[in-house]
Amino acid sequence: MSWFWVFVGFCLLIVLHEAGHFFAAKATGMRVERFFLFFGPTIWSVKRGETEYGVKAIPLGGYVKITGMNPEEDVPPEHEANAYFRKPVWKRIVVVAAGPAVNIVLAFAILFGVYLVNGRPEVDQRVGAVKPKMPAAKVLKPGDKILAFDGKRFSNLSGKDRLTKLGATVASHECKGKQVDGCVATTPVRVTIERDGELRVFSIFPRYDKEAERNLIGISYGSRMVDLDAAGAASYAGDAIWEVASGTVHVFTHLFEAEERKQVSGVVGISDVGHQVIEKGLERALLLLALVSLSLGLVNLLPILPLDGGHIFWAVVEKLRGRPVSLRVMERATMVGIAIVLMFFFLGLSNDIGRITGEGFEVR
Repeated sequence: MSWFWVFVGFCLLIVLHEAGHFFAAKATGMRVERFFLFFGPTIWSVKRGETEYGVKAIPLGGYVKITGMNPEEDVPPEHEANAYFRKPVWKRIVVVAAGPAVNIVLAFAILFGVYLVNGRPEVDQRVGAVKPKMPAAKVLKPGDKILAFDGKRFSNLSGKDRLTKLGATVASHECKGKQVDGCVATTPVRVTIERDGELRVFSIFPRYDKEAERNLIGISYGSRMVDLDAAGAASYAGDAIWEVASGTVHVFTHLFEAEERKQVSGVVGISDVGHQVIEKGLERALLLLALVSLSLGLVNLLPILPLDGGHIFWAVVEKLRGRPVSLRVMERATMVGIAIVLMFFFLGLSNDIGRITGEGFEVR
């Protein structure tokens, strides 16, 4: 049943994205010929006014067909005034940008609602879990409150900043010579905790973790939910969107780095994560839906054809040149853009297969 809801979620995002184009086109006086979900052979359609609405057979995306999208398209005289390329550049940009804008606004609305209703998680200094076979396994317990490492409390800091400093204190205890996976630090870290209302101090020798590239004792911190008012929920939702947006830009601008390429995921991976997340509850499912919606909006703004960002880019070029860009240039740009999109698709698919058959997606 969870796969069904993943499919419904994808369909919802596609419909809303295309609806953004549709209503913006109508509002700017353009003629919309077709509004279809998916591609391929038509399964069902109905015509209302000048627009045909329908569903096609291949569940990949959707589209809105506006009269005159091709600058050399033969447009009947009676529809000339309502054709896409007969409208001012700013109207075309509004229509194209409306799709991604809907996805980004939807992501903000979902995040705002979730944070307003449930609050936000805040990491505290209590031990959430102890990793087996790590130095802290026989000493610390879930629920222990970490007060200090080596007598350092960092009381002047709060939240993640304090935990970062505490982690750096542990990492400062290094192995003798070269740091290799599994080596034990030469000096112990003094851990001051509160357990059952009593203060206790333990000496724990950190162990070097190759993946983390630093010395660890093997604990993760717990978290608590903090209530938010409307302003706080909006601020936190905005911060989350900015974090994802900046992260997305970073990945695409560092694709030549192997580690960054591993961050790219495709439909298969998103579907698999969605299937797992839905089983973990409504809140996580909504947060994933917001993330996918935001990603859909951001990726569509990449300045390459046939993505929305490509249409915006060439519309701006036309405005700066003072005349339309030739169809031949647009066709070549589209061919290059399709090649790039296919590259992203196969890169994402390759990563998805690797995760599914290997380490998995680590949904927690």
